[in-house]
Amino acid sequence: MRGLLGHRALVREAKPITLPHSNSEPEPDITIAQPLRALYRSRHPYPAEFFWVMEYANTSWTKDSEVKRPTYAQAGIPEYWIVNLKRRDVTVLWQPEQGEYQQSLTLADGIVNPQAFPDLAIAVRRLIEG
Repeated sequence: MRGLLGHRALVREAKPITLPHSNSEPEPDITIAQPLRALYRSRHPYPAEFFWVMEYANTSWTKDSEVKRPTYAQAGIPEYWIVNLKRRDVTVLWQPEQGEYQQSLTLADGIVNPQAFPDLAIAVRRLIEG
């Protein structure tokens, strides 16, 4: 992911994020954030600084889709990807409103274009197979 994004974004792996109105600081598997590395040394990034977050679900599908999904939507995270390693597909969710994502798409193959970087083409297979 880092190689695809270059200097346009900061890829953070399993690091805490700060969500408003939440008593916890979840640690998404991958967070794609604004490249403000120096700022993140003094605090965790906030939802307004995220391009999207990703969770890899092997045994955690229920938690990722039923608990984290509305939590991330309520926080206003613009895009959320769940890579389902058992089903071998990627669910892409966007347009958060009132605690739920209004748009979703599940792909087992093909290309994903993040909303923040529509020129960036990420192969679904690359996400699933690592």
